[in-house]
Amino acid sequence: MLKTRFTELVGVQYPIVQGGMQWVGRAELVAAVANAGALGFITGLTQPTPEDLAKEIRRCREMTDKPFGVNLTILPALKPPPYAEYRRAIIESGVKVVETAGYNPEEHIADFKQHGIKVIHKCTAVRHALKAERIGADAISIDGFECAGHPGEDDIPGLILIPAAADKVKIPMIASGGFADGRGLVAALALGAEGINMGTRFMCTVESPIHQKIKEQIVANDERATDLIFRTLKNTARVAKNAVSQEVVAIERKGGATIDDIKHLVAGARGKVVYEEGDPDYGIWSAGMVQGLINDIPTCADLVRKIVSDAEAIISRRLNGIIGRA
Repeated sequence: MLKTRFTELVGVQYPIVQGGMQWVGRAELVAAVANAGALGFITGLTQPTPEDLAKEIRRCREMTDKPFGVNLTILPALKPPPYAEYRRAIIESGVKVVETAGYNPEEHIADFKQHGIKVIHKCTAVRHALKAERIGADAISIDGFECAGHPGEDDIPGLILIPAAADKVKIPMIASGGFADGRGLVAALALGAEGINMGTRFMCTVESPIHQKIKEQIVANDERATDLIFRTLKNTARVAKNAVSQEVVAIERKGGATIDDIKHLVAGARGKVVYEEGDPDYGIWSAGMVQGLINDIPTCADLVRKIVSDAEAIISRRLNGIIGRA
C-alpha cells in the first residue's frame, strides 16, 4: 500500500489526484475518482453560479461517500466571479479539501482554514510554493513545464522542479505535469513528491464528461501534439495542437499581438463546445505532453488500480532487484 503524508492529510487510499479542469471536473468524474481511492476535484468555476456549485457538490455526494474536493481558480478579470460566494458554497456544503490555483490565494486560504478545510495550492515555481506555505497552505501541487494549462513563465520541467521544490518545501507536495502511469508515480515519489496530480490522463477515462471523439483524439495524439499560446502576453498556456492553436501561434509570431487580436479564437465558450460536440478543431482545449503516454480509455477504477499495481511492482521487483545485484 502506498501511504504518504499526502494520503494521510486528505484521507484517501492512494496518492493520486484528479485536479480541477475547466468544463471537465464534474460530479460524475470526481465521484468515480473518489470511489477508486484517489482524490478528485470538482471545478468550481465550471459551475455558472455558487448555487449551481452547491448542487454539483450534492450530486457528487449522491455518487460517493469517499473524500473529494473543489477547485477554486483565481483569475484576473475586469469583472471577477463572486469568489466570496463560491467560498461560502464550498464551506456550507461541508467540503473538506480545496485546491486553489492562479493568483494570490491568501484571503481564500485564511477563510477556508477557519472552517477546518485543507487547502492545496497549485504552483509553477519554487518561490510560489514557499509563499503558499507561508500563508497557510496545507499542501502544494507543483506544476512542471510539461503540464496542460498554465505552466508559468520559467519553463522548468518536472525533473528539475519537483526535487528543487522538495528541497525547500516542508509541507506535503504532489507533482503535476506529465503523469499518466505507475512509472510516473514512482518517479515522483523518488524526486521528493508524495503523490501525483493528473489532468489529461483523467480526461481520457470512461467517466470523463467530454465527447468520446476528444478522448479518441487524445489517444491518437503523441507528445508533440501541444502548442504554447499566450507566450508573448506572458500568460503561457499549453493546449492541444489544432487548427485554432496554430493560428494563434502564427499571430503571436508576427509580433506585437494583443489579446484583442486573438480573443475571437481563444474564447472559453469555443473550448466548451469542443468537449460537448467532439470537434477537436473548433476551439482551444487543454491537453499536456503526456498525451504521448495515453493509449486507452479505461474506467477511473481500472486506471487507478493499474497505476498503483504497476508502481508497487516497479518498487518491489525492479528497483529491489537492482539494489540486490552483486
